[in-house]
Amino acid sequence: MTTQEFIAAALLEDVGSGDYSTLASIPTDAKGKAVLKIKEEGILAGMQLAQDIFHHLEEDAKFTLYKKDGDAVNNGETAFAVEASVHTILKAERLVLNCMQRMSGIATLTNKYADKIKGYKTKILDTRKTTPLFREYEKQAVRIGGGYNLRMGLYDMIMLKDNHIDFCGGIEQAIQKTNEYLAANNSNLKIEIETRNLDDVRRVLAVGNVHRIMIDNCSPELLEKAIELIGGKYETEASGGINLDNIISYARTGVDYVSCGAITNHAVSMDLSLKAHKI
Repeated sequence: MTTQEFIAAALLEDVGSGDYSTLASIPTDAKGKAVLKIKEEGILAGMQLAQDIFHHLEEDAKFTLYKKDGDAVNNGETAFAVEASVHTILKAERLVLNCMQRMSGIATLTNKYADKIKGYKTKILDTRKTTPLFREYEKQAVRIGGGYNLRMGLYDMIMLKDNHIDFCGGIEQAIQKTNEYLAANNSNLKIEIETRNLDDVRRVLAVGNVHRIMIDNCSPELLEKAIELIGGKYETEASGGINLDNIISYARTGVDYVSCGAITNHAVSMDLSLKAHKI
């Protein structure tokens, strides 16, 4: 889904057959100005999407930008001012706020995780635990906050998780069939495989032909042993039960990546408001 397709669908959901509150009370030729006010500290995200939403409704909407994506912001600051038809401003208001509040909340939480492990080589990854049809923008917010995207969907990376392995009949069969499939289809997708214990890690190492080994739901102590076994032959990733309180203990192991669904599904939206302003 393109940005324009997303905006059109979101506006259709919200505006439907018409913004009758505005149609009933505001002349259609009225011009106005509004400012986006920041009401709590955090990391700002969604500035480009906000502009795209206004320009979708009114190509000539004028912006004055005071902040940019990734800026650390505080209560009372202004992110931007927009001048446009009052009808445009009021139609766009809720969609702009919903998107920017959500994205800024994710960027803020991701930044807290990234800041915790900034002294280590470990990188924080997101997951597919995202809002349907809003994944592109949530993952963009992760990047703005200092994190990295693991994969966009099921189509851009092979990830053999526990259910794939169990349905397939085991680690060895899953790796073999996957490589055969990729060869037959002339595909160079990278392969990551999930392991649940050291025995699983040993089985993966015996077969090879993967790019990254994930150690799922493990303690930092078990992870350290797994990394020692892998010996730098493959990228490593830890996942499951990792939070702000324990992420440093995982980063200390030297693991390459830590994936954390919480940066998207536990993020709290930032408090923002769009206020009418005299021209």
